[in-house]
Amino acid sequence: CEPALHLYRREGLGFADRPRGMCAVAIHDRPAPRGVLSRDPFGIKPLYIAETKQGLAFASEPRALLDAGLVPRGIDARARDELLELQFTTGAETIFPGIRRLLPGETIAVAEGRIVERRRRAALPEGGPEMIDDEAALARLDAVLTESVDLHQRSDVPYGLFLSGGIDSAVVLALMRRLNDRPVLAFTAGFDVPGAADERAAAAHAARAAGARHVTLDVTREMVWRHLPGIVACMDDPAADYAIIPTWFLARRAREEVKVVLSGEGGDEIFGGYGRYRSAMRPWWRGGKAMRAHGVFDRLDVLRSPPRYWRDGIEAAEAAAATPGRTRLQAAQALDVADWLPNDLLVKLDRCLMAHGVEGRTPFLDAGVAAAAFRLPDALKVQDGQGKWILRQWLAKHFPASEPFRRKQGFTVPVGAWIAEAADRLAPLVAAQPGVAQVAKPDRILPLFRAAAGKREGFAAWHLLFHALWHKRHVEGVAPQGDVLAFLAQR
Repeated sequence: CEPALHLYRREGLGFADRPRGMCAVAIHDRPAPRGVLSRDPFGIKPLYIAETKQGLAFASEPRALLDAGLVPRGIDARARDELLELQFTTGAETIFPGIRRLLPGETIAVAEGRIVERRRRAALPEGGPEMIDDEAALARLDAVLTESVDLHQRSDVPYGLFLSGGIDSAVVLALMRRLNDRPVLAFTAGFDVPGAADERAAAAHAARAAGARHVTLDVTREMVWRHLPGIVACMDDPAADYAIIPTWFLARRAREEVKVVLSGEGGDEIFGGYGRYRSAMRPWWRGGKAMRAHGVFDRLDVLRSPPRYWRDGIEAAEAAAATPGRTRLQAAQALDVADWLPNDLLVKLDRCLMAHGVEGRTPFLDAGVAAAAFRLPDALKVQDGQGKWILRQWLAKHFPASEPFRRKQGFTVPVGAWIAEAADRLAPLVAAQPGVAQVAKPDRILPLFRAAAGKREGFAAWHLLFHALWHKRHVEGVAPQGDVLAFLAQR
């Protein structure tokens, strides 16, 4: 913590332009007198504020402000619609009226209880693609990734790695192997369910090739139903991403041996990995389409009234991301860095790990990596129908055992199939929850849950289940006790 204070004494509010990595900082400058709040440019660490009659309050979690009685419990309808349709909420406003996020990279000064100055540090460099050949790009990438992983694994406590079997965590594994004298400790979760995408075999192959000690974890239906109320309780700033389930269980297992875990979050956004980017790169007349053009509940006839304004936040972010000179791919990446990354992936990582006292570190989300990678030519990010092309080339050179050109399998959680199996018991309880009754037609929930083995229906059913559990805990204030059925049955 100490360097931030020395930087502030020397540079004032400009101190926030200097740190690398994650931080959420609060400084009480008594002589000024003022308070200063600052958040890292990618939003790896959260920070929330509430402007009240007593002054400005801040916390790392909204529930601290709610539990302190500084802000009344309630829901913003627009943000609720975003949550249902997108699985996360956008911008500075949270789902709780009166509680705002400090935006990624934002620094504010507060005097006499009011914000008197703001500034913002950008996560990504401006400008379109630069001219650079493959060999120069690979050499530069090797240097910045090595430096970032080296910085992120600095610790006076034991550390490990979340290994998914994909490209991003394979890169981190290869660099940790290069930088450590002892075997890397890697953790992987999977689901032993027919038809569920499971990359444990690929992760195990990479771990063996790197000489890592590999810990695998089976996440079962029984485990999920037993612990899901507690998992959702962690997500006070809600993100209905079903990846909270394996992340929470991995953090619980990792806590037995480490206090710090490196993770591959950010690799897709920085290096162009998502399939939706390839569509966004094409103009509409060649089949291209805007990202997140359709909501989860489109054409399902489940909600009482279709949300009308759920895309407003995304549209505002789209306009901000499309700065002059950027390609369609860069604009799509910047859009995800603005909202999807901090308000879904990173809040998921922070909440699920900190619930077990484990610190998550993300070496791809580094100013040096972003400066070296974001302005690479589109062809070094997407080529031959595959994203993260330059990372695949790097792995082919430095860690070919990771099979970098293997088609991405993806990661899914079989929660839809589990909901379908339990539909007759689960649906009536979900339909009876006040948070769900406000937004959904009660007679449509049971048919939806029975059909939840289907992809679209499964996502919608999961979002309703998540919302029911989340609302019960964070709006109604019911402490999680018992399994899913027992918790939903509480009055």
